[in-house]
Order: sequence, then structure tokens, then C-alpha cells
Amino acid sequence: MTVSILSASTCADSTGEQVSPGEFNYVVDKFADLEILRYQVPGFETLSLQQKQLLYHLSEAGQMGRDILFDQNGRYNLAIRRTLEAIYLNYKGDTSGRDYQEFETYLKRVWFANGIHHHYAEDKFIPGFSQEFFESEVRKLAPGILPLKAGSTVDQLLAELSPVIFDPAVFPKKTVQSGDVDVIVASANNYYGEGVTQAEVENFYDRMKDPADQTPVSYGLNSRLVKENGVLTEKTWKVGGLYSDAIVQIVSELEKAATFAENDHQRRIIETLIAFYRSGDLKTFDEYSVLWVQDTASEVDFVNGFIETYGDPLGLKASWESTVNFINKEATKRTKIISDHAQWFEDHSPVDDRFKKKEVKGVSAKVITVASIGGDCYPATPIGINLPNADWIRRDHGSKSVTIENITEAYDKASQGNGFNEEFVWSDTERELMKQYGFITDNLHTDLHECLGHGSGQLLPGTDPDALKAYSSTLEEARADLFGLYYMADPKIIELNLLPDANAYKSEYYKFMMNGLMTQLVRIEPGKDVEEAHMRNRQLIARWAYEQGKADNVVELRKRDGKTYVVINDYEKLRALFGTLLGEVQRIKSEGDLAAGKKLVEDYAVKVDPVLHQEILDRYAALNLSPYKGFVNPVMKQVTNKNGEVTDIVLDYTEGYTEQMLRYSRDYSFLPSYN
Repeated sequence: MTVSILSASTCADSTGEQVSPGEFNYVVDKFADLEILRYQVPGFETLSLQQKQLLYHLSEAGQMGRDILFDQNGRYNLAIRRTLEAIYLNYKGDTSGRDYQEFETYLKRVWFANGIHHHYAEDKFIPGFSQEFFESEVRKLAPGILPLKAGSTVDQLLAELSPVIFDPAVFPKKTVQSGDVDVIVASANNYYGEGVTQAEVENFYDRMKDPADQTPVSYGLNSRLVKENGVLTEKTWKVGGLYSDAIVQIVSELEKAATFAENDHQRRIIETLIAFYRSGDLKTFDEYSVLWVQDTASEVDFVNGFIETYGDPLGLKASWESTVNFINKEATKRTKIISDHAQWFEDHSPVDDRFKKKEVKGVSAKVITVASIGGDCYPATPIGINLPNADWIRRDHGSKSVTIENITEAYDKASQGNGFNEEFVWSDTERELMKQYGFITDNLHTDLHECLGHGSGQLLPGTDPDALKAYSSTLEEARADLFGLYYMADPKIIELNLLPDANAYKSEYYKFMMNGLMTQLVRIEPGKDVEEAHMRNRQLIARWAYEQGKADNVVELRKRDGKTYVVINDYEKLRALFGTLLGEVQRIKSEGDLAAGKKLVEDYAVKVDPVLHQEILDRYAALNLSPYKGFVNPVMKQVTNKNGEVTDIVLDYTEGYTEQMLRYSRDYSFLPSYN
């Protein structure tokens, strides 16, 4: 059952007054290929003061690590961001000129991407302003407000930063995940030191692994691998180690949060995370992860730390991220039904019995209302999360999944009436399906993807969890998406009252195939390959199903009036194709078949038809839409009495995008410019 948030709630502004849903303005800003939105936090005002204070300090902890992600994404990102902000805050010239307008757009893009590379396409931004403008404005600034290295000059700063910003050949791509190249050397991210090669990384961590260890730590998760005097060594991200200045601040807020924990178990979770930040010991991180997955009673929940490995081409190093949330009790009834029947779904999965879990343990799922996002979840946030990532923890202790429904609601409301469906959907039949069922099926697919997809299956004994290397992220996302797609059309879904009728799933099938075959191409520049793991996953599934179903004309790319459309002729056969591919992807993961995984990704997920691509770009441009969206956070404000005691926490929804980014840079910036 899906509850409409807008029809069921109101929200508090900075004065504590109620804002009616009809007055809520979702769109905050628009620039380049991006649209910035607000999200509502329905139900926040009904929480207890203790819960609000817990959320407040977890939210503060979730902003303290902002600089970490900037630095992880590129070694010059902090210096560039601070230089750009210094220009912006001290600019006294004509703000209507082209150079300044392009400069402002570039700065906003750097904020959004947490660095100089596109958050999805991975390519470096090419500035629309001149190098002369940039260098002239830098020279006008007092050296004391610039990120100068000790003993260096403004000229030396420019000599170092200008090529990084303006030369397309310098650090051209943040993360290279495939191809016949050294993916470590070719990637611009800052997870590895200069001169470190892919072969060296693989050998370094392979030597650490014990094939007989049934509970291995996630080797390399929280460190930078560098060469010192020609010897590889890890620089661990911890208190007293790399990123210490920011991590100390994170720990301070977590300590405050622990005093407002809802129960002893939650307090132990927070304290164990603090212990991990202090020691950097990955066994402690696993202890934290087990405790976290076992907590199904607390209403408030959070993610904080070095979690996801999409940004590392080898899937080892984790970016820093944060989400802070509380349970949506009504909508969670839907996910509880799913998790309660996890064993049935596992048993009936269209994969080889060798790869199925004989006993599904600890699968829990809930729908949440996010109250704050940070790090690699900000400004672009996921709509669902499934953690922990360690395969052995999933095997022995289970996993916890969330669907972030106030984010999906914001996406849905902001997109209504934008002309997209009229331009790209084949007919009124499909449009009516998507109008009637789209929000419900989107959320259900996310539930199935996160709760059951990622939590399903098992590795064969002796299979290295990192065996799929650079292809691991794409194949794991494909596995989870396929699991969700396959079961969307199962009669069991109707039996469990998760969808209203047997036709509803077709909305998700059509949207997925249209997106995977065509419309997600609006996110790719002409001549570029698909790089981001989630986009590769969607194209892999859609392109494979299209090609394999040609003999039976299951899916067509049909022309009308010179425009290309997706037409699904046989939904049942399409479901069967999804099941077949799920079986193969699970086999590849369970056996660690790198060769087969690489072939599947390279054959179907990477390359783009240039003619179709240009057509889609032209049609999309005519709609004046932004292919990417992200969010500003509501501002949590403490209300105090005359004695300085906190009496309430209220939400302020009025802060703009630029205001928020500048405030975060002012209030949550703790790392030196070069780390």
C-alpha cells in the first residue's frame, strides 16, 4: 500500500508554522544539465524531542565529512572549490558578462558533483569561461584567502590549478571502469597515490586475502594506497590518520547523538562506529555493520561512513556518505510483507539451486523519510539503500533495505506535466499505465531491488567477493534490478496485495526498457560511452533483452514521424528474458566468472548508437528539461529557552542552493586543501 505524502501531511517552516502541501515549491534552482529540488520531511513535527535531537546531531555528523568526499573525488578538488568560492565571494566586476555567468555555472556544478568531474558521466567539466578571466580574478584576491601551499605564490597556485581546470587532457575522467587500460592510472580519483598501478593494487590486496577465511574484512575500504620510497603503504582514514581533522568533528557529533539514542542497542551501534573511526580497524567496522543490520526496532536510523565503492574502479575503496532518517510506518507495511516472504522469493528465483540461499537470514526492509543527506548521497541521493555490502554479513546476519519515499515523492511531483511522456512514450495505452501505476510500481521495484535483489543469492565456497573487479558494481546492480523486474510480474505480488492488478507491472517494464534503450542517453555527451555503473546496468538489461527477443519480436524500436519509440509486444516473454538473464548474472557472481562478466558488460552496457543518441538528445532539448536532479537539505534549527535548553528542533525549507553550499563550505570545512 502506498500512501500519498502530500495528502497526508504538512511541514514546519523556520518559525514552526505549517506550510500547506499545495504551497510547497519543489524547484530551487536550475543550471547546466541540473535541477535542484527540495524534499519535504512529513512527520518530523510529530517526533519526540529526544528523537529530533538524535536526528539533529546525526545530521550534523553527516555534514562534517563533506570535505572528505571532495578530496576522495580528486586531489585538487578542495583547492579548486576554495579558489572558486573566494572569487565568487569577492567578485566586484560585471555579473552580467558571459565569463562571469559561465563561472557561476561552473562553480554550481563543482558543488553538485563534489568535484570537477560530472557526478554521473564521470567526465571533467570544461569551463565556459576563459582561463584569462580565471587567472585575472585570482590575482585580484588577497593571497591570505587563497589555498596556497606553504611558501608558495599565487603564480605557483595558478600554474598548478589552471591545467587541472582547463586542459581536457589532464585528469579527463574521474573513474574508468573498463577497457584495455590500467583503470587505476586512467582514473582521476584520489583513492590511490601517484605512480600506483592496477597490477600493484590487485597484488597488494590479493596477498592479504585468505581463501579459507569465511568472514573476511573489506580490504582497503577505508584507506588511500600510496607509494612511499617505492613501497606500497595504506594511509588509513581515521582519527590521527588521513582526514583526521574532519573525522574528529564527525566523532564529536556522534558522541552527542549517542546521548539521545532511542535504546541501548542503538547507542551501542553509534559507539561502535565511533570506535571504528578512532581505530580504523575494519573488524570493528564489521562489528558495527552487524549491530546496524540487527537494529530493526529503532524508529530513527542513519548511514554514516565509508560505505559504497562505486567510485573506485576496482570496487575496493569506499566514498564517505551519510543519510539520516526515520521510519514511515504506514508505507513500511509494504516492505514488511516483502521481507516476511523473502524465503519464498529466494526459493522460486529463476537461478540455479546451487546459488540460492537455503536459509534467508535477517532480511529487513522499511520505507523511510530522509531528514538529511550528506557526502556521496548529496546533493544527488539514492532512492533506495541495501546494506551492509559484505557478502559474509549478508550470509550470516542478513541485510537491511530502505526505500526513501519522500525523495521519490519529490521526484514525482516535480516531474508532473513536463511533457516527457508525451514526447517519448509510444501511445496513450502506455502513458495511462504509467499515470495510473507509475509511482506505485517505481517504489515497489525499489523495494524488491534493495530488499530482495541485493540480499539474494550466495557465492560458491572459495569464490573471491572481489573476483569481478571493475565489472562488479555494474553486475551487482543488474542482478538486483533483474530480481525486481522478474518478480514485479509474478502472481505472488497480486496475492500479497503489493500491486492492485495484474497489469500494473507493465508500467515499470515499459519505463525500464524505454529508459535503458533510449531516454537515459540524455545523460551522455555525444561520442561518449556509458560509464556510470547504474546506467550501464540499465542498458545491459534493456539491450540484452531487446537483442535476445528479436526472433519473437518481443521488444521493438519502432519509427513514427521520424522519431524512435520503444514498443513492447509481449510482456510475458519479456519477463522470461529477465529471468534468463538473472540466472546468468547470478551464476557469474556466484562463480566469480570475470571473463563472462566482462563480456556481458562490454557487449551490451558500454557502447551507444550515435544516430539514436543524437535523436534522443535533440528531442529532449526541445523540452527544456534537466536530465539530472539533486536536493538541498532542509535546515534543522534548535529552539532554546532563556536558560539555553533545547526545547524543539524545527525545519526551515527556505534556504537556496547557493546559500546552502556556501554555508556548508563555511561551517563544515575542516580539511587542508591538499591531503
